[in-house]
Amino acid sequence: STISKDSLKTSLLNLECHFTWTLLKEHVGLEALEETILDHIKFVVEHNITDYNILSYVCHLKNSNEEALTNLGKAEEAIQKHHPGEIARRSLVTWGNYAWIYYHMQRYEEAQTYVSKVENSCKKFSSTAHGKIQFPEIYAEQGWALLRFGRNYNRRAKDCFENALKSEPDNPDFNTGYAIAVYRLEYNSGWYGEDMPSCLEALERAVELNPKNTTILALLALKLQQLHRGNEGERYIEEGLQKTPDFPVFLRYAANFYRKKGQVNKAMEIFKKALALTPQSVFLHHQLGLCYKFKMLQLKKTRYIPQEKLENLMQSAIFHFKTVIDKKPVFFSAYGDLGNTYALGKRYEEAEKTFQEVLQRNDVPCADKQEIYFNYGNFQHFDMKSESKAIKYYIEGLKIENDSFGRKKCSEAVETLLKQKIRRGLGDATDIGTLGLVHNLNGKKQEAIECYKKAIALDPNNEEYQNALADLQLSI
Repeated sequence: STISKDSLKTSLLNLECHFTWTLLKEHVGLEALEETILDHIKFVVEHNITDYNILSYVCHLKNSNEEALTNLGKAEEAIQKHHPGEIARRSLVTWGNYAWIYYHMQRYEEAQTYVSKVENSCKKFSSTAHGKIQFPEIYAEQGWALLRFGRNYNRRAKDCFENALKSEPDNPDFNTGYAIAVYRLEYNSGWYGEDMPSCLEALERAVELNPKNTTILALLALKLQQLHRGNEGERYIEEGLQKTPDFPVFLRYAANFYRKKGQVNKAMEIFKKALALTPQSVFLHHQLGLCYKFKMLQLKKTRYIPQEKLENLMQSAIFHFKTVIDKKPVFFSAYGDLGNTYALGKRYEEAEKTFQEVLQRNDVPCADKQEIYFNYGNFQHFDMKSESKAIKYYIEGLKIENDSFGRKKCSEAVETLLKQKIRRGLGDATDIGTLGLVHNLNGKKQEAIECYKKAIALDPNNEEYQNALADLQLSI
């Protein structure tokens, strides 16, 4: 063809669309993501343009470029329907995606046609832009795409919606996206030990601007519940159940609210209703699994445990957690949940296998890995009755230098266990030395030095402790 592939590639990289927003497929389960978007298209018409655009990108990641083109066609229909007066402006992302997909199909003429459409439109909109122009709705579309790709993208999503709001501070959609991004960042900051602005104001503002949007109403309720203002929150949940009794995204948050309140049966009723509407939802399968697991725990506290009932609850929990892992192999916390469920049912070999399977993967993020080491340590401690192995795995979690909720739990568990052994007079030099290591990993140097000195007094020839002590004394 007459088109130079290199110059085409340069133009493509300048486009604002899903292909240039660094959305990596290793952060999502493509099958689960596709199902989520298809569910959303069915229930949220006003987001169809955004949804069909991202769906085209997901199809491309699945190597279905023809299907990707079909979805871009549907995005174009939605643009003509919802924005007949500004088709060019609203089509920039869609055209950018078209160009990239044709490029990947080696249909360079067609790719060039779409690149030119974008560049010519941008020239009309602004005399200074070189084929790159930032409209607020493009920032917002990028924000929505980032939110779809999981928690690694929440901070970038927040920045995108912030940029969109600079031009249109009262836009209901931009405020909604911003509030969701900040809510998720805050929800995960317990995991990541970061300080975040409170999402309460952002949620209240979004609710005010979106009287019909019950998703944002439910998130506000969950936030209030977290702030021990559950009664206020519950009023919003009840209002939402009146307004949108059949909207699955709202229902899952409402059910989550009742689960956290301890009303598990009510939560399960709502989760099941939502699952009937969106049978493929990974989130719903996970939440239902947690409900069955919780009911197992409740049952195990009773005096005479009805085995058959326990068995049924376990089968249900296992079914839901396995569904999650099959549909979304990167849903790492579900492996811990599954392992714990097997352990609760005394199926220890399967528990061991589940933990090993996830610990041997090399794509597990630090915070998830620490959480899994904590669960595995508990399994060794309480189910396998091996304090030494428990200590070993809690410390594996501690050694990962990432500040997270899971690391904190590993730290508390191993310290408690070691101090108990030492107090009972069963602690030998190894336990005291290990406590020294724990203090050292937590940056408590003075306490670490004291432990190493005690350990050396009990085991004078231990080079490991002597070296550790020497290093510490040098570093202070």
